[in-house]
Amino acid sequence: MVVVGGGTAGAFAAATAASEGLDVVLLERKSEEEAGHIACGDAIKGTSTFPDVIDLDYLKEESFTNQNLTRAVFENPVGDDLDVPFRAPGAVLDRKRYGEIILEEAERLGTEMHYDTVVQDVTQDDDGRVTGVRAKRKGDVVEYEADVTIDGAGALSILQDKADFSASRFDTNVSYSQFCSAYREVIEVPEPVDYDDAIVFKPTEELGYLWYFPRTATEINVGLGFQMTEEPMKLVDTLKRDIRSRPELKDGTVTDKLGAALPTRRPYDSAVADGFIAAGDSAGHVNPTTGGGIPGAAKSAHWAAKHAVRAISEGDVSEANLWEYNRDVMTSFGKRFAAVDLYNIWGMSNDVDELVEMVSSVPGQQLMDSLSSGSSDMSLGLKLETLVKTFGHWDSLYELYRVRKRAAEITRHYNAYPSSPRGFDAWQEARDAVMDDLYALIDADPKY
Repeated sequence: MVVVGGGTAGAFAAATAASEGLDVVLLERKSEEEAGHIACGDAIKGTSTFPDVIDLDYLKEESFTNQNLTRAVFENPVGDDLDVPFRAPGAVLDRKRYGEIILEEAERLGTEMHYDTVVQDVTQDDDGRVTGVRAKRKGDVVEYEADVTIDGAGALSILQDKADFSASRFDTNVSYSQFCSAYREVIEVPEPVDYDDAIVFKPTEELGYLWYFPRTATEINVGLGFQMTEEPMKLVDTLKRDIRSRPELKDGTVTDKLGAALPTRRPYDSAVADGFIAAGDSAGHVNPTTGGGIPGAAKSAHWAAKHAVRAISEGDVSEANLWEYNRDVMTSFGKRFAAVDLYNIWGMSNDVDELVEMVSSVPGQQLMDSLSSGSSDMSLGLKLETLVKTFGHWDSLYELYRVRKRAAEITRHYNAYPSSPRGFDAWQEARDAVMDDLYALIDADPKY
């Protein structure tokens, strides 16, 4: 197996395959010293789990710098802030150290590591099966041959640009408009912040959000992102302007800065082809509203490697024999991300100011309770005094309720993801019908 990319997906795929006895090489474009240095918000939910293939205790001890997150704070520019408690404590990690550990673990388990290696092309046989990649390593052109190639190269992967997937069902319905541009800094401050138990969000005018995630009480990951469908924003200038308005960050020192692109779309309809599997960001395995992608990348890569090992042992690395990987993804976190994407589409069809006003008018917990209860009346189950405050937004709230019904329908549909390529076209056609209904309901242009 050849694994391209040394992020979460690449490291977990390589570690899994190597632990199963496969000959594995991982290709990473960065140097060994810089490997693992990836732009990230660093926060993960308390309910997140990781495949038990590497030493998870070692990973947490070394890189989980704040394991006491108990709430999320949504800062409201025009009203009261929303303070939402977590069901289980979350964590903020040191992404550089996290990256170093997962690569170290992959190597410990038997992966051959090739740093300073830039993949430039994909090789395929006459039937279209992916047979490996061509790369430049320390100035020399090197060709890597493999039974299965795992794409962990991240958002807008070059492997998918270079490969010909016309003979497969691999999802090529991908465009820049389904992605988000993000930038983040790590700031050291002299005094502890008073929200070291929280992750803090603040909306931006460009349909994105700023975040303030405390790695420790005095080390804050600060950043922002915006949807590429919107007018470009000057990420650094916007972030700096907000930082200057925050007293707790006064006299802070920037210790690291980095930017990246990430998918804010549903998971790929199919992420397999003959001899090829995509995992993590390269397959859209990211929550399309929050941008959270670490647990999804780890899980999908683990499943990808497991299916690749089985397929190689059976001497059949065809799309059909790798297909069950798709079903693993879609019937787990994939269905949730696909459903959440409907709210993302709805949000993009609305004015940001109105969205903020709605949040200001409706108490956060009441709104969440009403949405989860499935009430269909105009009040969504809100109390009388809340109805008065939401006057002027009833149509939007009712529309949101109807979006929720489509999201539930999408969830059920993804639970019925076909077990083989034979049922794929019919499944896709039925899913697209739900999406067409959504676009008509909210008067939005198709995202896909």
